[in-house]
Amino acid sequence: MQSKNELVQLPLLNKKQITLVLKREDLIHPFISGNKYRKLKYNLLEANKVGYDTLLTFGGAFSNHIAASAFAACEMGFKIIGVIRGEELERNWQDNPTLLKAYENGMVFKFVSRETYRHKEEVSFLFNLKKEFGDFYVIPEGGTNELAIKGCEEILTQEDRQFDVVCTSVGTGGTVSGLVNSSFEHQQVIGFSALKGDFLKTDIERMTTNPRWKLIPDYHFGGYGKITAELVAFINNFKQQTQIPLDPIYTGKMLFGLLDMVKHDTFVKGTKIVAIHTGGLQGIHGMNSVLKKKNLPLLHI
Repeated sequence: MQSKNELVQLPLLNKKQITLVLKREDLIHPFISGNKYRKLKYNLLEANKVGYDTLLTFGGAFSNHIAASAFAACEMGFKIIGVIRGEELERNWQDNPTLLKAYENGMVFKFVSRETYRHKEEVSFLFNLKKEFGDFYVIPEGGTNELAIKGCEEILTQEDRQFDVVCTSVGTGGTVSGLVNSSFEHQQVIGFSALKGDFLKTDIERMTTNPRWKLIPDYHFGGYGKITAELVAFINNFKQQTQIPLDPIYTGKMLFGLLDMVKHDTFVKGTKIVAIHTGGLQGIHGMNSVLKKKNLPLLHI
């Protein structure tokens, strides 16, 4: 399957005379969708080129990256180890749809405490993992490294030259950095942070020297993986109006923020915007289990 540009038609956009197109990167692949496909592409080619047969990566309970990496490894014949944040998950990981699917695709889990997980990039941490599992090719949490940015530079095409603004959600900064690098000189790239805190700006500055971007920190809904009844209602209403499903971790927050900015006249009339749907729909099932426990409305599947 291929990505496609889909016009979003909403009364607010018509009223404000703004054109919004959603680039459906979620349609690239049924299991390795969106930016995860882009980030993994050159990493897996490199791992194969240098002769590794095992991958190791990192993630949390409902990580899109963990799910996508496991499927991609299986498809390309790699063994894969997942270092999972939260040792309490080891007791009942079979009840977690993301981890169960990753296991079915051959991922071997290493559950660690949140405190231990903070040291995942240290040499001693990786040394101990190699003593336990043998040699492996490391893919960072979220998949972001230079090869991932190279893959994300391929999201925009010549067809996208027509747009004035490019929008994406931001987790580790790799996707937005790739978009900034490949954007056309008249375009501004806007990243919507899915995380609480201002460290992402510094991270992005290390990954790109192009100045045509800004980071919007106001629509994280409490932080990474956090969700509210207001966000659930927005995602459900958006799907009802457009028939396009959104994930609650990234794209849902980005579009909530973008449409709120449209509502408050951030963009001049006639502005053409392309927003990137980065996939992640597999996480809806897991998020619904969390929402159910909190007695909150569920996301429509």
